[in-house]
This record gives sequence, C-alpha cells and structure tokens, in this order.
Amino acid sequence: MTALQPLLRVKLARRGRAEPGYLQAVPQRFGRYAEAAPAHGWLWVHAVSLGETRAAALWVQRLQALRPDIRLLWTHSTATGRAAALPLLRPQDAQAWLPWDAPGAVRRFVRHWRPRLGVLMETEVWPTLVHQCRLAGVPLWLANARLNERSWQRAMRLRCLSRPAYAALAGVLAQTPADAQRLRALGAPPPQVVGNVKFDVPWHPDPWAAAQRWRQAWRLASGRPMLLLASSREGEEAAWLAAWQRQRAARPQPPLWLVVPRHPQRFDEVHALLRAAGLRVLRRSTALPAWTATPTWPPEALQADVLLGDSLGEMPAYYALADVALLGGSFVPLGGQNLIEAAASDCPIVLGPHTFNFAQAAAAALEAGAARRAADFDDALRQALAWCRDDAALGAARAGAQRLLQQHGGAAERTVQVLLQAWDAAPAPLPGGA
Repeated sequence: MTALQPLLRVKLARRGRAEPGYLQAVPQRFGRYAEAAPAHGWLWVHAVSLGETRAAALWVQRLQALRPDIRLLWTHSTATGRAAALPLLRPQDAQAWLPWDAPGAVRRFVRHWRPRLGVLMETEVWPTLVHQCRLAGVPLWLANARLNERSWQRAMRLRCLSRPAYAALAGVLAQTPADAQRLRALGAPPPQVVGNVKFDVPWHPDPWAAAQRWRQAWRLASGRPMLLLASSREGEEAAWLAAWQRQRAARPQPPLWLVVPRHPQRFDEVHALLRAAGLRVLRRSTALPAWTATPTWPPEALQADVLLGDSLGEMPAYYALADVALLGGSFVPLGGQNLIEAAASDCPIVLGPHTFNFAQAAAAALEAGAARRAADFDDALRQALAWCRDDAALGAARAGAQRLLQQHGGAAERTVQVLLQAWDAAPAPLPGGA
C-alpha cells in the first residue's frame, strides 16, 4: 500500500473528474493534516460509503440523545458517504477521510485524532488499521457486522492477514447468527447478535409522504403505473432495456419507468443509453420541481417512457413514487442492495437471483410477502406488471412491508447500549497520542 501511493493519487484525480468530492482534503487520504491536532477522546465512526453512513446514523442519533457530551469523528472512503454525514455533524463533531491502509498513513491518523473508541461499520476491517489501533490502545468494534459466504471464503484464503485483524477487534455486533458464526471462524471475539440496524429506518413524512402524493397525482393524470429500477449497477440497465423491448409491444398501456443508477458518475452514460434506444427520457434534475405539497406533473412527463433519477439522497422518494420496484445489484452477481428502504416506503419489490450481501433481509422480505424473487429481468418484468394489475396483492405486500420492519426492529437501540458500555470502559487516550 505504501508503494502504491503515487498510483492512488492518479486514481483520485481520475475519480475526482466525475465526482469533485473526491478532490477534497486529499492529504488526509495519506494521514496528513494541515490543522493542529484536535482535542482527543473522540468516538470514531467509520462508515465507508452512503449505505453505511445512513445505517450508522440510525444508532448515532440515539446515542447523541442519550449522551450529548460525546464528540464524534466521522470517517469515510467515498464522496457520497462523506456528503451524507455532513447534515449529521454538530459543532463539536469532526469529519475526515480514512487513510489508505499503509502503516505510516494509519499511524499518523491515529496519533492525530487519538480516538477513545472506534466503531467500524459492517465490513471495514483493514489489517494495518486494526494493528495500529491495538498498538495505540484504541478499542475497535465492528457494528452491524455482516460477512456472506463468498467474502468469508476469500478471507479464509488470506487468513494470514484476516485472522490477526479480526482477532484484534474489541467486540463484534453481528446482524445474524450466520454472520456471527463466520466472523468467529475468522478469529473474531465472540460476536453478539443484535440484528440489522437498517430495519430501524425512521419514517420521515417528507419527502416520502410528498412523493406518495405525487404518485397519486400521476395515476389520476395518466392512468399508468410507475415502476422503478432501483440503484442499478453497470450492465443492469442494458439487460433491463433488452427485456423491456421484448415485452413492450404487448403492453397497451406501458408504465412510466423510474431508472435510478447507483453511482452518480453514471447518470450521463445511462441517459445516453436510454436515448439511443429511442425512449423518451426526462431527467429528474431538469424536468421536475421539488416534491412540493401540490403535485403538478409537466405535460412532457405524460408522454415520457423513462424518468431518470439523476439526484442524490432521494432513493426513499423514488420508492414512494413507485408502485413496484426492481432491486438493482441483484440481477448481476453483486449481491444486491439494501431493500429495507423500499419496505419503509411501502414499495413492494422484485428481487433478482443475487442477494447474498443481504441474504437475511431478502429472506425476511420474501417471507413477509413484501418481495418476490425473479430469475432474470424478463421474469421480473412479468411479475412486476402482474403485481400492478392486482390492487389486493399490492395492498397485502405493503402490509407485509410494515410487518417486516416491526418484527426486525430494535437493533439500533441494542447497538447503542453495548457501545455506551464499551465507551465507559475504554481508557481515555494519553495526551501524547499513540
């Protein structure tokens, strides 16, 4: 990692052309800081990207309500994760990039910030990071921890690195018993199974309630259903488009499709793909106003084939707009995305064959009737369109989504209670650092 640092700078420069956020505070990626060392004694939360940041926020906000005196240091590895944490920062909190896992960079990071307790979200166990924290006396916990079978097998092949890293953790809060079993087999301390904090997603009246009003106004204005391809990954848009073109002619009243790519740097690419196929495409950023209380769809929307969701932070609103969603990341072997936002937005969802990253949530959603499984996009389109024609089935699926959240909630509160105990037991760092 030390030798690769010049190449990592080139990678950052390229990524920064598509997402300028990657060019902010670049020296922090190498553990270098222009400002003086801040006060020590932080509760440090590492949330690598957008999903992990949102998951961490579910327990962090509860912790702040109980212990407002605890100052938080947020770290991230992606621009979307960093942007998502900004609204969560209080004046006493701080934010930084997590440096790449090179000894010098990580050592400088730990010495600069001198956290009292560290919390890594979900999967982010880096060998050098864990080693340097152990040398510095910083207890590291892995929260909302998950480890699917494929990742476990990879980690076992590199057990010379992975086993010491997992063994050096202070504690693990696992999502499921299966995750706990695999983590313990890697040498982690005995995990506590507390559940998945993402089931505790709060209900915010806006923009979700506003988006639902926009859905109702759409049905009144057009009579057409609205289907969502949610958080699509590279290759999925083309596969979905091919399947839709095979079935489109047989649909006398085709739906309006919402297509929302997972990564913002692909918005223009997906827009060009859809236009090249002859579809009439509107972009959310230019064609629609904000989700106002009085919804008014522009005339061109009534003739459109696709509304491209080229905005950030509005996935709940897109789910609330849709009658049924297809889960991106599950139709290619990438393991799927978080489907709990769909359940919280009362949106039934069709899963592809690949949901190994969220196996427990997918199984629970299928059992509750909030989701259905499809073999491929052709199958998914047939199931989604059939669902749209059956109001009773849609109502049952939405009721199932609410049961899903009620049955699996509470993990955020359990996480907070364990981490507060760990915080109180952790020694305050010495002023001189590591």
